[in-house]
Amino acid sequence: MKLLEDRIRRDGVVKEGNVLKVDRFLNHQMDIELFQEIGKEFKRRFANENVNKILTIEASGIGIACIAAESFHVPVVFAKKTQTKNIAGEVYTTQVESFTHGRIYDIIVSKEFLGKGDRVLLIDDFLANGKALEGLAQLVQDSGAELVGAGVVIEKGFQRGGDAIRAKGIHLESLAIVESMNDKTGEIVFREQ
Repeated sequence: MKLLEDRIRRDGVVKEGNVLKVDRFLNHQMDIELFQEIGKEFKRRFANENVNKILTIEASGIGIACIAAESFHVPVVFAKKTQTKNIAGEVYTTQVESFTHGRIYDIIVSKEFLGKGDRVLLIDDFLANGKALEGLAQLVQDSGAELVGAGVVIEKGFQRGGDAIRAKGIHLESLAIVESMNDKTGEIVFREQ
């Protein structure tokens, strides 16, 4: 998605440790017009999947998932990273490791919002090691719903996550795949798609 790649080149910052900082437009301050284009592109790529629910993980994926859901006309469910009093009753839970935060989280979804008959599309902002998507896929499997695919805004193609997700047979669509980046020069190279 050229619009997204151009924006990453313009406003993204490459930090030490393979970190791509895109908080000017994606995951802190959010450019809603860009999100609308992202949502339309996900709809185009998953148009034949009869999606009836979008699943993401808190917190950075929520904004993108909500705007994408407008294009699909479906609800969004987000996996919470902490048990709260608001989640009463039975839940699906699994653990995920965050590349960015360097820690393991329990993620939780109420059984009320995910189950048989749901055709679920996963949406997330970044794909690095693939653990968040693997955890979300596990929740879908545990619920008896059908996983129809995963949409990611930015994939770090030089890390193993994308390959691991594709090896599981999951239909993965990444709108921008970073092939390499250099924290000394700030150069970002995208994979041809």
